[in-house]
Amino acid sequence: METTLRGVGVSHGVAIGEVRHMGTAVLEPPAKQIPAEEAEREQGRARKAVEAVAADLIARGNLAGGEAQAVLEAQAMMAQDPELMADVERRITVGSTAERGVYDAFAAYRALLAGAGEYLAGRVADLDDVRNRIVARLLGVPMPGVPDSDEPYVLIARDLAPADTALLDPTLVLGFVTEEGGPTSHSAILARALGVPAVVALPGAGELVEGTVVAVDGSTGEIFVDPSAEKRAELEQAAAARKAALAASTGPGATSDGHKVPLLANVGGPSDVPAAVEAGAEGVGLFRTEFLFLDDSKQAPSQEKQAEAYRKVLEAFPEGRVVVRVLDAGADKPLDFLTPGDEPNPALGVRGLRTLLDHPEVLRTQLAALAQAAEGLPVYLEVMAPMVADRTDAKAFADACREAGLQAKFGAMVEIPSAALRARSILQEVEFLSLGTNDLAQYTFAADRQVGAVSRLQDPWQPALLDLVALSAESAKAEGKSCGVCGEAASDPLLACVLTGLGVTSLSMGAASIPYVRATLAKHTLAQCERAASAARAADTAEDARAAAQAVLSGE
Repeated sequence: METTLRGVGVSHGVAIGEVRHMGTAVLEPPAKQIPAEEAEREQGRARKAVEAVAADLIARGNLAGGEAQAVLEAQAMMAQDPELMADVERRITVGSTAERGVYDAFAAYRALLAGAGEYLAGRVADLDDVRNRIVARLLGVPMPGVPDSDEPYVLIARDLAPADTALLDPTLVLGFVTEEGGPTSHSAILARALGVPAVVALPGAGELVEGTVVAVDGSTGEIFVDPSAEKRAELEQAAAARKAALAASTGPGATSDGHKVPLLANVGGPSDVPAAVEAGAEGVGLFRTEFLFLDDSKQAPSQEKQAEAYRKVLEAFPEGRVVVRVLDAGADKPLDFLTPGDEPNPALGVRGLRTLLDHPEVLRTQLAALAQAAEGLPVYLEVMAPMVADRTDAKAFADACREAGLQAKFGAMVEIPSAALRARSILQEVEFLSLGTNDLAQYTFAADRQVGAVSRLQDPWQPALLDLVALSAESAKAEGKSCGVCGEAASDPLLACVLTGLGVTSLSMGAASIPYVRATLAKHTLAQCERAASAARAADTAEDARAAAQAVLSGE
């Protein structure tokens, strides 16, 4: 009998297939004592297993490239944490086996993370995955990961570690569903980059029986269990109509009455550029530069190394706009040479621009590298700072850009509510705003973007978040300046229309979402987008806001 479940849709498309569950390693090794003379041998086994897992994660990252590479390299750093390894060796010295020492040391670190504020608690799933991989290697059992199958399937998991998501084979994994996670989790972002339909934050997903046929709608978040022939046909027709609309929609982003809305790509490095160009991106709206710094957590890359990487991206968009975010270190992206390791709540501490202002030499080098990379290229370079709180922050960043001799527009990201509330003040110092809706939602609702339990507050349709977007866009318009959105909100085609109606001047997203957004915008006038935006803001819940906007745009 057909039943319907609802989670959070995070990656467009429809997948219909049989359920397969994510495999897991043996989680808890037996507790047994070893003689003192075996401690050194066991410590050696532990070190080799850690190094092997770290190397495997780095290799997976190199294969995946882009954002996945940065995420996996961060996991490798987690595996090699010297304090964690010292704790493993201490436990082995007092009688633990290598696998039990790893398990217990990670458990202690896990408890510290879980109690260190919601932002760090969101790293627990990544830590568990690293632990499982090390323990599996020591025990000689299969690694946790996607199941072996010759036939395409829908993957079900409690959560998907980045190492698994990054190398999913879209020809076999039709789509995936997780019990945990949120719309801006690492797995959701990587799913969109892969173009795999995905639904997260669906409690009870793990209870779906292996082999059950399900239909996954990654746009609506609906899961149809044992769908009828009629439902399958309906979903397949809808998917075919979407595909046809995508194929027919080309050129710059615009509403049906010609109001231009440049559609830009979010990229993590040169490896993300080909997909962006193929999708017809009009430039880059968010160039995340962290990937380069994660290669070595002990020191910043040289100016020459940075300039080489930046130039590859700039060269791909001649006459186009490329917006570069300077290093956003801290919180879930710690770097040994920059970020303090003892902050009680790093998400509310020294991160983003705050970190760079504490280490001006790192900022100077990056700005000089950007100037070097852009030299002689016909590109419209724009550089923005993350985590700007007020005019003082904006001025400090603009001054640093000018001192570096950077020929570019300087901008500020709006990720903190104070920046939206005082946007006109900030715009006295910079030339544009870019809304990072992922972090703006996190800080507006005190809801960690990695914690599935609070995913409803991470929904970009929340009317309070739309109010802050509108306030920022209105401020930019009053100052004669631009205000784009580079958060994941822009990847929702319906919400893209609402953002346009709120006055946002450009939209940046993962390359896979650009065709969907372009096709949807082209079906509606600016006036319709404005009415949809007003209807959404008048609602009291995210669900009602979406329904209200949908009703306006569908002519109901």
